[in-house]
Amino acid sequence: MWISDTAVRRPVFAVVISLLLVAFGLVAFERLALREYPDIDPPVVSVRTTYTGASAEVVEARVTQVIEERIAGIEGIATLSSSSMDGLSLINIEFALSRDIDSAANDVRDRVSRVAADLPEEADPPEVQKTDADERVVMWLNLVSDRLDTLALTDYAQRHLVDRFSVIDGVARVRVSGGQEYAMRIWLDRKALAARG
Repeated sequence: MWISDTAVRRPVFAVVISLLLVAFGLVAFERLALREYPDIDPPVVSVRTTYTGASAEVVEARVTQVIEERIAGIEGIATLSSSSMDGLSLINIEFALSRDIDSAANDVRDRVSRVAADLPEEADPPEVQKTDADERVVMWLNLVSDRLDTLALTDYAQRHLVDRFSVIDGVARVRVSGGQEYAMRIWLDRKALAARG
């Protein structure tokens, strides 16, 4: 028992060693990982396309299948699932755990941008989003201005803030809610239209 003998013969040395152990313990405690288990959530990328006014069969044939055929060859796909409903196409691509979600999303964006010309003109451009099984809202930001109204603030957020926040590492999705969008109503005079051909 040389440890106890040394501690009795040299108490100052024992106290210094004890304090060093406590200091190393505190430093190690601060650097512990936040998760006790490894991150096993698979990287998932979703493609959402709106085709207003089209039936589910038309969406399936002219949007969903076209995008699926183009995406199918991407490296590391574990499962590819899709659903088509009236006016909406949703495609979820789950990648292998070893695949980085940012590079996977970039590959999907690249393939979807190539297929955009083959989609119907009436369909909105496909939206590619990174999703996470552990996704939850982390931060809400509220925009207030004494010079801009709600319409202008919504426009500013969509033009300038969404893209900047989306490229930050670890951000899965940026959503603008509670805003107002510009809209225009047009009443047509049938007689005036008929008179002008």
